[in-house]
Amino acid sequence: MEDEADNEELFEVQEILVDPKQSPVRIDKFVTDKLPRVSRNRVQNGIRTGSILVDGQQVKPNHKLSPGELITVIVPRHADRPEGLVAEDIPLDVRYEDDALMIVHKPPGMVVHPGVGNPSGTLVNALAHYLRHEGDIPVLPGNDDDRVGLVHRIDKDTSGLLVIAKTDEAMSHLARQFFDHSIDRTYQAIVWGSPDPAEGTIDRNIGRHPRLRQNYTVFDEEEAGKSAVTHYRTLEDLYYVSLCELKLETGRTHQIRVHMKSIGNPVFMDDKYGGNRIVKGTVYSKYKTFVERCMELCPRQALHAKSIGFIHPTTRKYVHFDSDLPQDMHDSLERWRTYVGHRRHNNLLES
Repeated sequence: MEDEADNEELFEVQEILVDPKQSPVRIDKFVTDKLPRVSRNRVQNGIRTGSILVDGQQVKPNHKLSPGELITVIVPRHADRPEGLVAEDIPLDVRYEDDALMIVHKPPGMVVHPGVGNPSGTLVNALAHYLRHEGDIPVLPGNDDDRVGLVHRIDKDTSGLLVIAKTDEAMSHLARQFFDHSIDRTYQAIVWGSPDPAEGTIDRNIGRHPRLRQNYTVFDEEEAGKSAVTHYRTLEDLYYVSLCELKLETGRTHQIRVHMKSIGNPVFMDDKYGGNRIVKGTVYSKYKTFVERCMELCPRQALHAKSIGFIHPTTRKYVHFDSDLPQDMHDSLERWRTYVGHRRHNNLLES
């Protein structure tokens, strides 16, 4: 199963210290020589959009470097993947498109990009076909990378909106916004129980579980894991489950799922973090049968990337895109509403 990873997992910082004996040279040429996998055009776009900085400051592509200057470069993080990218004619749910970018709604069950065990049938395979069919050149974040404009990603079983870059400039501009945590991302999730308090912030480091290496967990120690911050708000309290809105400051792997489990409210049907069993409610067979039917309606983690907002890389104006809850989450939620409404009417809810 693919990891949820929004910015740090797709981009990383490389720092290059200019040698004390370095003769004056343009920054675009210098960085291109140091990073041969990145084209000079991409480097120039990175400089213009602020993805490449000198001593923390934005400069022009013709800036002449001086000895001792520190260059910071936001570059794609390369992951293990099969050799070659196969373009596949897979339907895409495109919610918006212009010359610079696309907003795509990913259904649950679709892996975002090819990897070991998932060489085909992914969103990236579909994008490669779509962009070539439309006459565009797929954006490749590195000379031998095959992410086709992918700036961030979500889990295989998470539904929702993704922004796709169609040009080098858009890629650099969006990558900087994701890296700076300035992208507005809102998720909705059905979680077990009622978060207490109903609104709050979870600020706990996240890292690999020491024993279950495919899982992640929270750490109380500052030196363990990576900083992770999630803001949550209860939209609807149905006693047994709640509909919550979640906003990310960081993009750690499985962040929402791990953070909600840490406060005792795992995401409904999250098989990795304990949401695929009855967490709140009675053990009577009638209730168990009801819950199983809710699980059949939404047989995956009930997590949806509902909206995304950012500064458009071309117009430099703020844009915002929103989506409705997918049918499986909606249907399961409606069943919970009916069940809880009936029990409240008959004063059957536990105190």
